[in-house]
Amino acid sequence: MSDFIRMTAVELLHGYQSQAFSPVEVTEALLRQIERCNSAVNAYCLVDGDTSLAFARESEKRYRSGAPQGLLDGVPVAIKDVFLTRMWPTVKGSRIIDPESTLGKEAPCVAALRRNGYVPLGKTTTPEMGWKGVTDNPIDGVTRNPWNTDKTAGGSSGGSAAAVPLGMGPLALGTDAGGSIRIPAGFCGLVGLKPSFGEVPHWPPSPFGTLAHAGPMSWTVADCALMMNVLTEADHRDTQAIPRRNIDYFAEIRGEPRELLQGLHIAYSATLGYVQPDPEVDDAVRAAAQLLQSLGAEVSEVAPGFDDPLAAFGHLFYGGAANALRDIGKRQRQQMDQQLVAVADKAAQLSMLDYLAAVNERTALCERMANFHQKYDLLLTPTLPITAFKAGREVPEDWPSTRWPSWTPYTYPFNLTGQPALSVPCGFSSDGLPIGLQLVGRRFDDATVLRAGQAYQLAAPLTERRPDLFRVDAAAGEEA
Repeated sequence: MSDFIRMTAVELLHGYQSQAFSPVEVTEALLRQIERCNSAVNAYCLVDGDTSLAFARESEKRYRSGAPQGLLDGVPVAIKDVFLTRMWPTVKGSRIIDPESTLGKEAPCVAALRRNGYVPLGKTTTPEMGWKGVTDNPIDGVTRNPWNTDKTAGGSSGGSAAAVPLGMGPLALGTDAGGSIRIPAGFCGLVGLKPSFGEVPHWPPSPFGTLAHAGPMSWTVADCALMMNVLTEADHRDTQAIPRRNIDYFAEIRGEPRELLQGLHIAYSATLGYVQPDPEVDDAVRAAAQLLQSLGAEVSEVAPGFDDPLAAFGHLFYGGAANALRDIGKRQRQQMDQQLVAVADKAAQLSMLDYLAAVNERTALCERMANFHQKYDLLLTPTLPITAFKAGREVPEDWPSTRWPSWTPYTYPFNLTGQPALSVPCGFSSDGLPIGLQLVGRRFDDATVLRAGQAYQLAAPLTERRPDLFRVDAAAGEEA
């Protein structure tokens, strides 16, 4: 069983194809791991083993008949509770959403996974409506970090991020409107990709508009690339999605590190010109930059040259929250996360010219980064300036600001620009908490981002290291 919960999606598919084991065996093992570990971290807010096993049995039948379906047949996937699923309600951590009203509908990512034979494991915890960079909500409580349960998993895809390192699913779906895939990936030590805006269809539209991206979270870059081959399938319901380009992302990452990095010009910036990272974070990411250079990439230490766009991001992001709550009455608001209500109420006071000024700043930032990438293929930064802090808080203790974007300065600029950005683990702090590096590429060049991430992970794999909770529970399972 411990072998199954350690396996990547790629490894599972090889086992299914050779009939060394079946999707039912794997799903049973993962459900047992969820039963053992979930209470410690609150990764899943809904688990329905009967439904998961029904999907697994159908997959097993297809393999036995020699006709597997699509690219992920039998691979279990954790689904963030903002994605519509036909069989399970989607309440986004909110008491004001009628669960019954969400049934029978399916988000594009989920529809693509179903067409490719996935096994749904359950719904993962999110802050209410995915509004912040940590994960807790009025229904499900706090989601905790698998490496240290006193710490936050990050957010808003914190449930998905907490599940993967503990072997509670090899693949997970996340969304990212200000860092919500990359923040928890960085804090929890897994891989998370925010694709180029429009590359992965997303419906219904996010409250946060064109800041929001849907994407994959996984233990390895290879699994992330494989999942992208599925998630990029076209869906007419997203009117802002680009036409499918049929890029084989998994094929794009094949090769040795030097081959994958050949000819790449990487700009490394520890600060973006306005951030002061923790020294341990700085050291780990600087070492990663040096490793990429030693493997043949041309690495230059240079900042992209823009001022912190925090105010513009806040106007657009919280303006989206205000719009989402515009028809929500006082009685319903009393049932909600009161900090979400507060930021929405504040943003509702913005003038049209305030909002348009933020749009103008966003446009200028997009142009600056487009010009920057005429010279540099990639921008390398820390994913976050800090490691995970105490769970149940929006910001670290004694932090100078009360709002989460103040400690995510490396992530939200690239929601404004719509560029692809990948978080990859690059080390651990002295107290055992994960550190992540971020690779940002030119818009619609997701393949180069994944290639560089794969090269780094092949050269400096941290994939054998799992949280203590994983090891203890796996051993207990074997003894049982």
